[in-house]
Amino acid sequence: MAVHVLALTVDLRLPACHSLKDKRAVVRTIVEGARHRFSVASAETGHQDSWQRAELGFAVVSGTVAVAEEVMAAVDRFVWSFPEVEVLSTAHHWTDTG
Repeated sequence: MAVHVLALTVDLRLPACHSLKDKRAVVRTIVEGARHRFSVASAETGHQDSWQRAELGFAVVSGTVAVAEEVMAAVDRFVWSFPEVEVLSTAHHWTDTG
């Protein structure tokens, strides 16, 4: 049986944030929302000390490629749905085992 792991990294600009506190509120909403809605692992993975930038990472584990892609496409749409963020780039990374 194969295990498929798909990771998504999203580089964001947060133009309306004027402090790390503002940024953390937006990031927390996205990270925790994705975690609860889509059962993915999620975290802020970069730009922690910059108040107008954030890099977020998401990961899903699945027995099929199709399910992993479907879940990550939903996470991608979820991130894009936040009007207070500007998506600068996204990247998918696959790890297949077994």
